[in-house]
Amino acid sequence: MASLGYYRLAAVIPHIRVADVPGNTKLLIDGAHDAAAQGAHAVLFPELSLTGYTCGDLFFRPSLQKAALAGLRELAAATAELSCVLITTIPLVVREGLYNVAAVLQGGKLLGLVPKSVLPNYREFYERRQFRPAAELSASSVQMEGFGEVPLGTDLLFEDGEGFTFGVEICEDLWAVLPPSSRLALLGARVIFNPCASTEMAGKAHYRRQLVAQQSGTCLCAYVLASAGVGESSQDVVYSGHALIADNGHIVAESARFSRSMTLTCADVDVERLGAARMSESSYNENRLPQEWRGVRRVRLEPLPAECDLRFARLPKHPFLPPPAQVAERCEDILNIQAAGLAKRMEHSGARCLVLGVSGGLDSSLALLVCSRACEMLGLSPSCIRAVTMPGFGTTGRTHDNAVRMAQLLGVSFSEVDIREVCKLEFSMLGFDPSQRTTTYENVQARARTQLLMNLANMHGGLVVGTGDLSEIALGWSTYNGDHMSMYAVNCSIPKTLIRCLIAHVARNSSPELADVLLDIIDTPVSPELLPPADDGTMEQKTEEVLGPYDLHDFFLYHFIKYGASPQKLLALARHAWGNDYDPAVIESTLRTFLSRFYAQQFKRSCIPDGPKVGTISLSPRGDWRMPSDASPTSEQ
Repeated sequence: MASLGYYRLAAVIPHIRVADVPGNTKLLIDGAHDAAAQGAHAVLFPELSLTGYTCGDLFFRPSLQKAALAGLRELAAATAELSCVLITTIPLVVREGLYNVAAVLQGGKLLGLVPKSVLPNYREFYERRQFRPAAELSASSVQMEGFGEVPLGTDLLFEDGEGFTFGVEICEDLWAVLPPSSRLALLGARVIFNPCASTEMAGKAHYRRQLVAQQSGTCLCAYVLASAGVGESSQDVVYSGHALIADNGHIVAESARFSRSMTLTCADVDVERLGAARMSESSYNENRLPQEWRGVRRVRLEPLPAECDLRFARLPKHPFLPPPAQVAERCEDILNIQAAGLAKRMEHSGARCLVLGVSGGLDSSLALLVCSRACEMLGLSPSCIRAVTMPGFGTTGRTHDNAVRMAQLLGVSFSEVDIREVCKLEFSMLGFDPSQRTTTYENVQARARTQLLMNLANMHGGLVVGTGDLSEIALGWSTYNGDHMSMYAVNCSIPKTLIRCLIAHVARNSSPELADVLLDIIDTPVSPELLPPADDGTMEQKTEEVLGPYDLHDFFLYHFIKYGASPQKLLALARHAWGNDYDPAVIESTLRTFLSRFYAQQFKRSCIPDGPKVGTISLSPRGDWRMPSDASPTSEQ
């Protein structure tokens, strides 16, 4: 297997000349060597790139057909020392019929031939004039000079035995109602290659991107398309040389169009991750192929390059955050989902008010904003929100003042209850020495706050809104039956890094006064504020100094839950994504903390309150994550 399950996929668009097979062959040879020098595992060329796609009736010429076969043999011989796979297409005569077939080469051998299934025959395309579709083939193999007996058919899958399995469809196949790639994906292809010759028209590139991205998402696969370039005939249409590489619904690499020189586009795709996603996605597993579609022939590849340095990998540091262009829309979606869930719970329970503790920290601030939006949805006054700040032994002036100011600006009902005296009384009842700063010292405060909120909700017929986030739930960074508990938890599937993003979005759309408060909340270090502040009144207890950076925890959580990444892979991915920001020792120690706490704290997740799922990851024991509370982490070591 390539490094960490990643494979480097490449699309090469050469600047060909129509019907100049010898010249085009040299261009493909150069492109193959260039891609191999970049560490590519598989290289795709456009449709009929040895001859040119726009040869028209010249495809009937025996001289062109023979030249194409000679060019294919030359390409194979000139790349025999390369271990990467090459994919191009040629016109091939089989039993008196001419077919447009993809040729899969590796190490000088022709491993298989895949015919085009859907032939365009409209407007600018008249492919049925020269070629016949795959359905008319009666042969399952063909004898070829220089290659011997070669498998032929649309039922071919190529695999390295380590998870890299791919299939091929050709251009118009993708535009079909039932693309061959759908069948190939259900048979196990994790990568689809499409040698293509798609004409350029105004707006078509956008549609092509959407189509490739959508098919890769539908099939839970990587999809590589290489479309013919500007060297093709411009007699009636123009070709732009568009290369696209998609990974499970996202375009991860794209070439410039209309280039007058060869382009090489690469992406590092985690094929192992695609396999893990397929095991957990019911949309993939619930599909059933008709009996006549289940036949498949598997062609074993020679060993591929072992290394992949991930320099072409799409590996965001913050995987939970939306792309910059989608931040506003995505944040609005999330806030509306949270608020709609809370509004429904208010309606169902008949709650007359919402009760929540506000600390001036990230989580409670987001929860308060969600409460405000839920009341707007229901046409209720913000005064039906009862926000309570409960200073304890670690409360600082900065967080306290931000909580007070935010409540005032939102117009909610606000009260302050100092919990220190009741905690001292409980210390006395327990016989506990408060000079000992143990978990007892901290948890007495946390439970005192939750008890007060619950009783306040009883008094006013209200609903206690939980503020804990997904990162804290994953790490168990909460007090059991303290801040761990509520009547509805609006932040339960939102990680810490995303909470900052959501609050920043609200700040951008708020009054200057509220924006100033929200931005200061974002800049405040994360802390439960359960230990006394420093002598100068500043925060002494900082969560990330204990647990490690939430940047890393959220990164680990995403890849651990969504794709089942091993500890070794998590470490390598984090070093690649975060190596310039965090010392390797910090990354490693944070990973150890994440794994040990994730396993040890499941008992808290097993009884968390209801709350809305807003993204693809949730740790609800009733939905997305089922795990015994006493599971051993041995397998992760």
